[in-house]
Amino acid sequence: MGIILVSQKLLDFLNKAIARELQVSIQYMWQHVQVTGIDGVVVEDIFRKIAIAEMKHAERLAERLDYLDGVPTTKPDPIFVEGSLTEMLRQDQQDEEDAINLYKQAIQAAEKEGDYTTRRLLEEILAEEETHVNTFGKLLVGMTEPFTQPEISKME
Repeated sequence: MGIILVSQKLLDFLNKAIARELQVSIQYMWQHVQVTGIDGVVVEDIFRKIAIAEMKHAERLAERLDYLDGVPTTKPDPIFVEGSLTEMLRQDQQDEEDAINLYKQAIQAAEKEGDYTTRRLLEEILAEEETHVNTFGKLLVGMTEPFTQPEISKME
């Protein structure tokens, strides 16, 4: 189908990215369903929105891989949905950091091969992944450091 010849290495990067995007889209969607309590109410919509964004990433990557005559994987990386909300957020932050590293390597490979369209796609997704890791990091601060009310007497 495609007219651009790319290395198997770049095709493998794209498939690894698809497997990761499938993983986190399922992971975040299940976390959205499973969270409970006041903290759960705060984050459930964030999980859902990021899950949808990740599925869109998988779709865009699969379309590009197909164009390059690759076969998109249907197998996600291992999915983490158990534990406390704090454990979920830590795992999610780590998964996003891993994705950032993967995308940086894939961007270098695309650049080296002169595949500027793939590079641009990966850069766009990388920017979104950086936003996701920042979101999870901010949520973790709220989960690990108790919020305190200032004493009224000290404010007067």
